[in-house]
Amino acid sequence: MKDKIIQILKENSKNPVSGEKLSEYLKVSRTAIWKHINQLRQEGYEIESLPSRGYLLKNTPDVLSSIEIQSGLKTHILGNKIIHFDSIDSTNEKAKEYALQGEKEGLVITAEEQTKGKGRKGRDWISSKGSGIWMSILLRPDIAPCQAPKFTLLAAVAVAKSIQEETGLLVHIKWPNDIILNKKKVCGILTEMNAELDRINYIVVGIGINVNQQENDFSEEIKNKAISLFEVKKSKISRQNLTRRILTNLEKYYLNFVKKEDFSSILKEWKELSCNLEKEVKVVLNGKEIEGIAKDITEDGALLIENREGKLIEICYGDVSVRGIYDYI
Repeated sequence: MKDKIIQILKENSKNPVSGEKLSEYLKVSRTAIWKHINQLRQEGYEIESLPSRGYLLKNTPDVLSSIEIQSGLKTHILGNKIIHFDSIDSTNEKAKEYALQGEKEGLVITAEEQTKGKGRKGRDWISSKGSGIWMSILLRPDIAPCQAPKFTLLAAVAVAKSIQEETGLLVHIKWPNDIILNKKKVCGILTEMNAELDRINYIVVGIGINVNQQENDFSEEIKNKAISLFEVKKSKISRQNLTRRILTNLEKYYLNFVKKEDFSSILKEWKELSCNLEKEVKVVLNGKEIEGIAKDITEDGALLIENREGKLIEICYGDVSVRGIYDYI
């Protein structure tokens, strides 16, 4: 209902719309319209009441609702349906629920805050209200399950490129799923899959970006590891614009990959953005540490490390920290 009211007010941006016309069009009482208008005001919409004339939308907040994100979004699949929550436990968990209910590919779940945001290995992800981008995208690629790890790298390239294009800030990718800004983590990506032996049922790509937090918004525990785009840019960044750009770039990379099943161009861009390659790294894997030089990324997205004895070791998963630089984990 609120989205419909906002849509009508946007379509009549220069002319007030009366409560009577809104109630007739939406088939609800004028009292219901008044209640929804007040709720929208509480959410940050600046709606002016003009006596004997009606309501006029003066300004909109930077919320990640469907009506705001889809306005100006030019994708073909991603974001065709957006479900927005003011507060939710986890956008990934909600996207998986919808996936099991048969929702189509391209569904996007957004939230103003997550109370139980998820990172890799079940870690908590701090998702403060109204200051970041917390979203999950549902994909149903018709490719073999063995290809699934590539989607984390693909998403990382899309997000890194989008941040650079939207803000002008230089970011890098830490294998396999973190976006780094000024040697701190600004974004995490969590890819989860439901599959059978020969087919993928769905993939959910969860993206969490620290956008407009200030330094004191981060706890002492993570302040030396986390950073926001605002802290470096020194100005507010439109979460809506960045979200639209991410969905646009992610769709471009995604469709190109599933149609051609050629990962080489994405891998090339990933390597150009990497902060790991040719650096001394320590891999924590099943409680054991492996030290060496990160030499390359394989076609399947695995990290190749040359250990102290000169032997190449292929790492398909694990925690990677670049010694002396990116030691936030």
